[in-house]
Amino acid sequence: MNIQTKYLGFDLRSPLVASASPLAKELDNIKKMEDAGLSAVVLNSLYEEEIRAERQALLHHLEYGTESYAEALSYFPEPEVFYAKTDAYLEHISKCREAVDIPVIASLNGSTLGGWTEFALKMQEAGASALELNIYSIPTDFEQPGADVEQNVIGIVNSVKEAISIPVAVKLSPYYSNMAHMAKKLDDAGADALVLFNRFYQPDINLETMETEPNILLSTPQASRLPLRWIGILYGNIQADMAATSGIHSAQDALKMLMVGANVTMMTSALLKFGIDHAKEVEAKMVQWLEENEYESVEQLRGSMSQKHGVDAAAFERAQYMRGLKTYAVNS
Repeated sequence: MNIQTKYLGFDLRSPLVASASPLAKELDNIKKMEDAGLSAVVLNSLYEEEIRAERQALLHHLEYGTESYAEALSYFPEPEVFYAKTDAYLEHISKCREAVDIPVIASLNGSTLGGWTEFALKMQEAGASALELNIYSIPTDFEQPGADVEQNVIGIVNSVKEAISIPVAVKLSPYYSNMAHMAKKLDDAGADALVLFNRFYQPDINLETMETEPNILLSTPQASRLPLRWIGILYGNIQADMAATSGIHSAQDALKMLMVGANVTMMTSALLKFGIDHAKEVEAKMVQWLEENEYESVEQLRGSMSQKHGVDAAAFERAQYMRGLKTYAVNS
């Protein structure tokens, strides 16, 4: 059974990829991912805000007290005391590339246009196979129209593509007024792949401390419905590759994403919940299903149930909404 696929210009042994997660912070886990059959790994994101906070702390310590005595200039901290988060991340990229044969995709979450390009270039120089732009921002300016928000994202992609030569994937949220139009604009801007979708982590309120706090919930298979719909709609209409992420826990989840047109399927929550070796089980069951249903390759399956090639194209749009409500009413 040929389960090979292409993503970001790489020939991958399978469509199963590890998406960004805390697991990717450890080199041993990267090695385990390769051993488990995962064909590529996206490293945990580097956040520009953390880097800038670190730089400000360094500047504060370098300047603190120097106005008091000339001798205070000798009190500068040793550089290793402020071992930059950026340097650690870049070193991690290099070590991962040396340790495994699968593509190592760096992940960047920037906050300024200059930050996106500066750190993207550093990641390329460190040896990243490709770069995933983690576009994670929540517009809260009441005066900023949606078109400006979208143009900011397009500007980021344009700038990064001009700055580096390695492939660039864009990880998006689904919250655009016209997702199809946004995907096409990113495709035109040169994005090599779209990763659908980023999950926003929503805040919670602690009733005992009366404070807001993060509440991290792992995805469930139901979360796969949204990327499944949009990949099915976009397949055949854009040139960029597509990666499905969020809610992929089983072989069935992965197969469905491939059917609607995904090049690869990405997992995080399932690996955190069941362990890295869970990928072996997913691949084995995926191969079993393909053989039982007389497919010769993943490529033969890909896109067969997309809006472009599916029997019922309206299933991805409003008609399915009406049909679903009627079906529920009858069954209940």
